Amino acid sequence: MKHVHFDIEKDGFYGAYWTCESGSDCAVIAMLGDDPEDYMARSAVKWILRLGVNVMTMSPGKKDYGHHNYPLERVETAVKWMKAHGNKKIGIAGASTTGTLALTAASMFHDITLTIAMTPSDFIWQGFMQGNRDGCKEWPIEGESLFSYGGKPLPYMPFCCGHPQYWHKIDAESKETKSMIASRKLFDESEAAHPITEAKFIKVENICGKLLMIGAEDDVLWDTAKYIRRMEKRLAEKQHTCDVEAAVYEHGTHFVFPEGMLKTMLPIGSGLFVNIAFKNAKKFSKECKETRIDIERRMRNAIASWKAKS
Repeated sequence: MKHVHFDIEKDGFYGAYWTCESGSDCAVIAMLGDDPEDYMARSAVKWILRLGVNVMTMSPGKKDYGHHNYPLERVETAVKWMKAHGNKKIGIAGASTTGTLALTAASMFHDITLTIAMTPSDFIWQGFMQGNRDGCKEWPIEGESLFSYGGKPLPYMPFCCGHPQYWHKIDAESKETKSMIASRKLFDESEAAHPITEAKFIKVENICGKLLMIGAEDDVLWDTAKYIRRMEKRLAEKQHTCDVEAAVYEHGTHFVFPEGMLKTMLPIGSGLFVNIAFKNAKKFSKECKETRIDIERRMRNAIASWKAKS
């Protein structure tokens, strides 16, 4: 697939732009994958291109696998570039941490009129880095938020513990739940220790256009079902213009990808991979697949109606 590459130093953001062969004046920023040109990102691109829209893949930076003080100006710059290159409509989609990023960016930049957030939180938390430090695969960064704007970190919920206890807690919970990674207790304990103030909640009422939030009750990374319901409550209490659709499933794990996208990523054994990653997926494999099939329907419909809307 032909694409244009963007570097932070030259272009103001790290990403890649992929055009739809049939031609389109709509583009979606896909914050999926650790790198804008890795296998996961390319798989998401293939799925989205088939829906007739252009795609901008983005990630924090080359060989930067954490999320810490990510400058939201990079999303803003990418939006301006896409609009200057023939795109009249801009959407954004993210999963996990980038689901939270998608919500935050859409609440700030009103040129974004389609927001798809898979397993998001409704608040911003402390920034973290991934790699290998003292035998730990991930650690929080003192004084840094997930995101920044104007050179300042956005207000965030600090974690209840620092390095190396942070990773030790995640590692213990992962082994206990027999999951690839689990951190739900860490998030629950952090919120209990540092109750979330208004400044740290994402202002979802400022999002424009279509808002689709997706999560599952059995997510072991964090309680995304609770967070999505809090956002629904917030939107019910505050004036807003966005068309809200929230889908919370009993089973689906943290991998609430559309079935077609997951099969594009893993043509053989996609269900087996999810089963290995999360114990609950193996126990409720049929239900998890049904969830992914329904997510496919919802996402396809959301993108199609967004494209068609004048």
